[in-house]
Order: sequence, then structure tokens, then C-alpha cells
Amino acid sequence: MPDLRPPRIDDDERSTVMALWQYHRESFVRKVHGIDDAGARFSPVASGTSLLWLAQHLANAEQLWVVHRFAGETYDGTPAATLPDAVAVYRRVWSRVDAIVAAHDLTDMCRAIDAEPNVSLRWVVAHLLEETARHAGHADIIREVLDGATGR
Repeated sequence: MPDLRPPRIDDDERSTVMALWQYHRESFVRKVHGIDDAGARFSPVASGTSLLWLAQHLANAEQLWVVHRFAGETYDGTPAATLPDAVAVYRRVWSRVDAIVAAHDLTDMCRAIDAEPNVSLRWVVAHLLEETARHAGHADIIREVLDGATGR
């Protein structure tokens, strides 16, 4: 697996953050490529975290935060049964999420969804960048345990 470094960008805030987010999305997808069903469901930790769960979670998190909590739209959160299906769903989510983000200012606020303090789209994008990078790191570890493959 090639070790692809993150892009170095000298651009505005939105372009920089979106490029880094996309890099981590694609890094996650590269990390799970070629894993069979047993590997997809394998969890080396008591929490049950697996590559399949991570793919489902990442797609759901983007839809929950951007599509639902920010844009107020509905989405289908039904978990995919296989890793290839989960990755396909995750990839499809990107275009919908990116279109919503592109159509709004980063200072726009989420809909008030609960008793917690409300957050801006800037916070949502930063949170999802962090979430994606963190889970791509989890996928790195699980993949290395499974078959020794390393690289971003």
C-alpha cells in the first residue's frame, strides 16, 4: 500500500480544510480496499470496532451532522451489510455533503437540535475532519494487525 502524504496547500480556509478532509476520506477508503468479509468484521478491541463498522460510522456521521443537523434534510442511515457496500455508500455521501458545505458560509449555524450549545458549519467541518482522520488511524491499526499492510 503506497504511503500517500497529505496535500500541501497554500489557499483559503475552506479549500484547505476541504482538501485535507478529502485526503483523509480517501486514505480511509484505500486502507479498507481489498479486505474480505471476515477481515471487514474483525475487531482486535473489546469495543467491537471493525473496518465495516468504521465505514458505516463515517458515512453516518457526515450525514447526521451535515445533511440532518445542519441542512435539516433526511437521510437513510441503514447500515450496509458488506464493506464494499459501506464504502460505496460512504463515497456517495461525499458529493451530497460537499454540495451542502459549498452552498453555505462556514459561519452559518446548525439547526438547534438538542440542549447542547449550537455550532457553526465551520465547527461541523472541523469536527468531521478530525473524526475522519481519527478513524482512518484506527483503520491503519486494524489493517496492520490483519495483514501487515501499512501506509496512508
